[in-house]
Amino acid sequence: MSNNISAPRRLLQQWQRRWQLRQLTDPQYRFLWEPPPADEWVSLDCETTGLNVRSDEIISIGAVRIAGQRILTSQRLELLVRPDKGVSAESVCIHRLREQDVAQGLPLAQAMHELLHFIGSRPLVGYFLEFDVAMLNRAMRPLLGTGLPQPQIEVSALYYDYKFQQLPPYQQQENADIDLRFDTLMAELQLPRRDAHDALNDAVMAALAFIKLRQLAATS
Repeated sequence: MSNNISAPRRLLQQWQRRWQLRQLTDPQYRFLWEPPPADEWVSLDCETTGLNVRSDEIISIGAVRIAGQRILTSQRLELLVRPDKGVSAESVCIHRLREQDVAQGLPLAQAMHELLHFIGSRPLVGYFLEFDVAMLNRAMRPLLGTGLPQPQIEVSALYYDYKFQQLPPYQQQENADIDLRFDTLMAELQLPRRDAHDALNDAVMAALAFIKLRQLAATS
């Protein structure tokens, strides 16, 4: 269960990676398609100006590497990104990043370049990762000609599978009602909480949940 995905999904991801490699426009990023280091992943999270993947912008990225059962906190990435548009008061209330905080952030293209070199070819881990990857892919396409090729591991899906297996047989039905809220997940797994809506903190918490769920799956 090295990547925590089914065989059909793994085959689909392999086909997608080959197709994406053919779309690559800048050969300096070919390293993204190399075999990843064994038992290594990158947990990441983005803070954004809103939830619209077409119009909102990334303003903060947090990422940390995972090796086996360890979170390598010495190998972390924390970036502020300067948005083209302003930061609304509503979004400041969530992530606490003000206009003056992000004004000195990196240009988006530079932030994406640094993130790609930090991730390399390692699979990505996150909580509701689909949104973060959609935001990142929009920013990556001018650099790569395609989206991120790394396999993606969704922590909430791992947690769903874990809780589903604990249900009595008569409750094990499609779309079983399982609370996937992050607070619930962390509490059920008895993991420490950090301040939420901070990109690095959220990445570290997702990494903790990923490691714990892998341990539970290995012993079940």
